[in-house]
Amino acid sequence: MSRLSYIGERLFRSVFVIFLIMVASFFLIRLAPGDIVDFLMEGGSPDPEYVAALRRSLGIDRPLWEQFLRYAGGLLSLDLGYSFRMQEPVLDIVLARMPATLLLAASVLAFALVSGVALGIVAARSLGRWQDSAVTALSLLGYATPNFWLGLMIVLLFAVWLDILPPFGMTSIGMGYTGLAHAGDVAAHLVLPTIALGTHYMGVFARITRATMIDVADMDFVKAARAKGITEAQVVWRHVFRNAMLAVVTYTGVQAGHLVSGTVLIETVFSWPGVGRLAYDSIASRDHPLLLGTFLVTSVLVILINLATDIVYTFVDPRIEVKG
Repeated sequence: MSRLSYIGERLFRSVFVIFLIMVASFFLIRLAPGDIVDFLMEGGSPDPEYVAALRRSLGIDRPLWEQFLRYAGGLLSLDLGYSFRMQEPVLDIVLARMPATLLLAASVLAFALVSGVALGIVAARSLGRWQDSAVTALSLLGYATPNFWLGLMIVLLFAVWLDILPPFGMTSIGMGYTGLAHAGDVAAHLVLPTIALGTHYMGVFARITRATMIDVADMDFVKAARAKGITEAQVVWRHVFRNAMLAVVTYTGVQAGHLVSGTVLIETVFSWPGVGRLAYDSIASRDHPLLLGTFLVTSVLVILINLATDIVYTFVDPRIEVKG
């Protein structure tokens, strides 16, 4: 199968998966008790006629199958519906929040990838020595520590006790920074959530890099390279490290999609104005159109990232054949 045919087949499968996600999420969200009207009427004794009129005006009094057909028809024109709570089109709200989530996800992935791979190389090159034990212990600790708890602890340490980093938000309120000052302010706010979320992935990257480098180092082509008199540095970087990175590339693509859709806890802890925080607020307010739109957009993004990973993987190792 040619690479072009492979990409076309994966695109078709991706569209089918997106359709299944849309159908499943639409009906599963409706299984949750309550709706936006119940949220608006909490704590009061509303007139039943007023409540019925409000539901009728929002279109949520109609049969579920009719609501689904209207929603599916709107998707054909990229209409994800209207947020009852924020009084704006859902697509506009999600797209406005997406850059913050993508920035956080990219920062976390870069931090975890660079630090994790570096630690994995150190461990693999120091097999059986104290450096290997230290990296193994550190990676296990990072993997096992809940990121929301770590987030709270580093806020106490760096923001409360040491007062050297901002604790919450994406920018400093009321400062009016522009240009490089604004970029530096955003970067400072990125540090703590990046560490809190990236420590887990750093531990995984370190373990994967260590394990794959140890496996590759015992292969025959590496032994043959050493027998030819190639320096140890060339053996490590040109043969061991390059082949060990195949597993890292695969895991990077999978986790890149997971990061985009899995930042809810960290965005909530650090009040980061991204899609994860938006989804949390949508659940709390029972804003079903906004919650569904948030879930659908992030699902599409995850699928596209995984598709891109599969395509990149065929270029990373030319030995891999694209098969049906």
